[in-house]
Amino acid sequence: MVSEHVLTLCQKAIQQLYGHFKKDLGRDPDEHRAAPSPQAIESARACGRWASTEPGLLFLQALADSLACLDADPMAGMVSPPLMASHGTMPLTAIAPLADIIRHCSNLIVRAEREIFFMTCSWAPSVAQRLIKDALIELSRRAGARGQRVMVKMMYDKASLASIVDPRQPLKPDSFASPQTQLPPPDTVPNLDVEVMTLHQLLVGTLHAKLCIVDRRIAAIMSNNVEDNPNMEMLTHVEGPIVDSVYDSALITWGHHLNPYLPSHRFPTAQEALPEHTPEDPHYDEDVSGEVVRIQSCYSATSSETLLQVVNRRLNLAAKSPIEPTGPSIPPGEEMTPYLATRTTRPVPMALVSRPPYGSPDSRNINVPQNEAWLSLIRNAKRDVFIQTPDLNAEPLIRSIAAALGRGVEVTYYVCFGYNDAGEVIPGQGGTNDQAASALMASLPEDGPERRLLKIYNYVGKDQDHPIHQCFKARTCHVKLLIADGVVGVQGSGNQDTQSWLHSQEMNIMVDSQEICAQWRDGIERNQNTRLFGRVAEDGIWRDSEGQPGEGYMGNPGRFEALIKGVSGMLRKMKSAGNI
Repeated sequence: MVSEHVLTLCQKAIQQLYGHFKKDLGRDPDEHRAAPSPQAIESARACGRWASTEPGLLFLQALADSLACLDADPMAGMVSPPLMASHGTMPLTAIAPLADIIRHCSNLIVRAEREIFFMTCSWAPSVAQRLIKDALIELSRRAGARGQRVMVKMMYDKASLASIVDPRQPLKPDSFASPQTQLPPPDTVPNLDVEVMTLHQLLVGTLHAKLCIVDRRIAAIMSNNVEDNPNMEMLTHVEGPIVDSVYDSALITWGHHLNPYLPSHRFPTAQEALPEHTPEDPHYDEDVSGEVVRIQSCYSATSSETLLQVVNRRLNLAAKSPIEPTGPSIPPGEEMTPYLATRTTRPVPMALVSRPPYGSPDSRNINVPQNEAWLSLIRNAKRDVFIQTPDLNAEPLIRSIAAALGRGVEVTYYVCFGYNDAGEVIPGQGGTNDQAASALMASLPEDGPERRLLKIYNYVGKDQDHPIHQCFKARTCHVKLLIADGVVGVQGSGNQDTQSWLHSQEMNIMVDSQEICAQWRDGIERNQNTRLFGRVAEDGIWRDSEGQPGEGYMGNPGRFEALIKGVSGMLRKMKSAGNI
């Protein structure tokens, strides 16, 4: 699809290829379905572009369950079916504050030669926005020096009355260069051809996928938005044939004529203490190795600061209310490492397990590759499952976790204390993290092994010794990661909450590599203190040494009280964001 249809309207191409298949957006598969049959496993194997890589059984089981969704909707994965499973390399993973994630994107942008495709959910004036803006200006300067032009396509989520007619709304330069968006106006980037589009499928079909594609050679899959907040985030940088899959998904999401077209449709994917980089004082690096050295120098101890003090200062940069460190000192060798080299000796199997936007406020659109991959990995895990997510309250996931515990599988999950309580407490949204954890714990046999196998934690910053409620806007975590049996991992934009499970467009990458999964898990533990100080009590609530819940704990309001608290909280959130 990438090469043959890129110059046509993507939606018409999809209709031509897959429109004759009957869609069933409300298909609800059997919750107790068995593992895929040997025939289904072999079919999944035949569907992938593996080259010399060899996918393992657990990966193929998840892929087979994800592919089964395409019987009901061929485009449920937001990627052309032949490109859903492939292979590639992952030279870099970032587990870092939001601005450090965007620093890598800005370096990718300035190194572009032909084109950029950037997609996010929330876009707001911020350090992150200025890093992107300045990178585009620098790219224009470099392209002009080469006598070239670079195509730039950018998308973010925004609902408007015009979304009733078309969820996709192109923006004119006076709109995307306005004070509310602050992308560079055309006269400041004369060597770039910039198109900007918003996407929102009413009512609740949010564009929640986050990615950056450069020259169809590199793709970054992210958890973060473009805004200022104290979130810990995660990015994976992939190269190789899997980039074709991400590229294809981006074109499908764009869904309109490309004007001008993207030049890389003719090119196959390629196979294979320093001053800080800031908007005010940019220092772009020529390669990933240079980026790793530069960012690590920003987290190194100095003659005037210990490692703990350095981390505290870095994590306070985006905090509305900076706080003092309360955690233990950080010994040499255990310093925070925001950029991780995750390059393997050879390519590994990869697949996109995503979901499309679904605007209707019901719970019918659940049978999508993202959800089926998560459920399959938990259902077929033999030893352990690890999850980190801002919220965890999706009912099918909670039932799947309980079933895994009953089979003797250890389940560990990290969530963020109080994350989006105002929205999650509204009836029908699944409840807060505290409510979901308490309900799950209460559902387990009191004298059975399940309670011992379930380990729930609230996120604790690298410089702290206790979780901090999101309402204080000091230390939060927005990482989205699932690892099964230490072998197969899924990373991307999808949360483990009702919104991501049922409505938002998401993009996630599934990787079959014990080596990468081990490096991910090591980075997760190294860059936070959650495992040391975040374990919740037997009732699912984190408590201090005196048995008291953390400050900001909402409790367990009834339905009416939850509705009042939720609506008032969401209105305050929208007002503070400037949307009212």
